Amino acid sequence: MAACGNLQPVPRRIRQLIAELELAGFVLGPGGKGSHRKFRHPKFPGSLILSGHSGDDVKHYQERQVRNAIRKASQ
Repeated sequence: MAACGNLQPVPRRIRQLIAELELAGFVLGPGGKGSHRKFRHPKFPGSLILSGHSGDDVKHYQERQVRNAIRKASQ
């Protein structure tokens, strides 16, 4: 049996961030080109641009952006 010491967590996908934004009340707005999506929320100033196709791995800064946007929108 092989050692399991080098297992790394499976990276989250863009589709998971989109689902979290939608659960928090963000809606997909007009605009955005290619793999970029523009989300808006009535309590969030401005908009949140999320790049990447739905099956792409999430980058650390994207996790942080979504977490901060959801926190601000829920205040």
